[in-house]
Amino acid sequence: MSDKRKNARVPLDIYLNKYMGGVPYMARAADISQEGVSLARLLEPEQDTRRVGLQFQLPGSEEVIYAEGEVVREWVEAGASEDERSGVRFTLLTQRHRRLIDDYVTRSTQAH
Repeated sequence: MSDKRKNARVPLDIYLNKYMGGVPYMARAADISQEGVSLARLLEPEQDTRRVGLQFQLPGSEEVIYAEGEVVREWVEAGASEDERSGVRFTLLTQRHRRLIDDYVTRSTQAH
């Protein structure tokens, strides 16, 4: 499988709100890039919704980031728990929130 990503991904282990149909569900992030975020499904119903809202805080930041995104990939992570995961590409971010994500990714990339 080829890696189609243009930007670096960095680990991000946080819980966040994933809005589907206006209803918030808790999800857990695994990594983030300037283009999107990888999420583990926790307690949410089966839905065909592709457009989602996201609300989260990056580690070390007090600011809450609001974003809209599109689920572009779904898979089951092999292993003991067989986690259901999804890849969400950001479709709407304020410039400020995009800059916060860009700075976090850059700092995390340089730290490794």
